[in-house]
Amino acid sequence: MQIKSENILGCQVVIGTRDEFVELISNWLNVNKLKRYFICANPHSLVVADTVPQFKRAINNADLVTPDGVGILLASRVLGGNIRERVTGSDIFWGLSERLNKTKGKGYYFLGSNDETLVAIKRKMAIEFPNIRFSGSYSPPYKAEFSEEDSCQMIEAINAAKPDVLWVGMTAPKQEIWIYQHRDQLDVKFIGAVGAVFDFYVGNVKRSHPVFQKIGLEWLTRLLQEPRRLFRRNFVSSPLFLFRVLKQRLSR
Repeated sequence: MQIKSENILGCQVVIGTRDEFVELISNWLNVNKLKRYFICANPHSLVVADTVPQFKRAINNADLVTPDGVGILLASRVLGGNIRERVTGSDIFWGLSERLNKTKGKGYYFLGSNDETLVAIKRKMAIEFPNIRFSGSYSPPYKAEFSEEDSCQMIEAINAAKPDVLWVGMTAPKQEIWIYQHRDQLDVKFIGAVGAVFDFYVGNVKRSHPVFQKIGLEWLTRLLQEPRRLFRRNFVSSPLFLFRVLKQRLSR
């Protein structure tokens, strides 16, 4: 399966649907080749990537960069592109889990969050996706930057568990940079940088009603739940993103 992409602010964002991406990842898991990883691109992440070179390298070296955010769909239209469906980390997590639960035999490892959340994920996975092996989990130290020793401990724990899929639930760009720096040391077939999906999955943070998701207003309900953390993303990064997209359009 060949996936096309579009250049948005210097990053290649893929065109397609959730089901197409899930099928692609499922195929990767059945081929013993290079390790693959995916990330989600939203207006905030692409703005941050312009000032954090290592983050931009992590995005541009990813095997799959999905359009997460109504702003990405708007940018595609402004630039004359064809991205029409928003595909979030939750979409990929749920879609792949549903598929692998039917085929059986694959294992998940969860890196990120706290021990309480990881225990809740294990319990919920056993009920909803019993045919997916819970290979293990690891709650890393809460700090802005991991030391070499921190990373070595995480890598050793993951490799000892021998999972097929590694889900990394930290903040951006921390999670993407860590995956980019260490993927060659990880003995896994697929790595997903999914941010707040751990909290969404166990209900620590509620996702918007599907109606709000469909009309592109999921950001509003999330802002109401976490105003301090998301204020800058919505009222600084989003206008800056639109300005840069218009600049990219005019530069053509």
